[in-house]
Amino acid sequence: MQIYFSPEFFKEDSQVLNIVTQNNEPVGYLTFLMKDKKMYVFGVLENEGVTEDFKDLVKPYVQGLLKIDPEMDVYSYLTAGGKKLDVEFQGKKKG
Repeated sequence: MQIYFSPEFFKEDSQVLNIVTQNNEPVGYLTFLMKDKKMYVFGVLENEGVTEDFKDLVKPYVQGLLKIDPEMDVYSYLTAGGKKLDVEFQGKKKG
């Protein structure tokens, strides 16, 4: 199953992205908040079946946002099917 971002809310310092399947069915969400050299990333995926696809979607997106300020601290909490996921980002800190 392919998954994609579907933007729900976009501002300079915050974003909410729905995660949808190729059939436009919602399967989760991803939220970004940025303030004072800190980026908070929260994401929930309903099931574990597309965990690797989720990681492959999230990591380059966050890395792209870090190009705004490479010195930004990154705090993240990502889950798939209720289990916490570990994703390494190039920022100063990770959650």
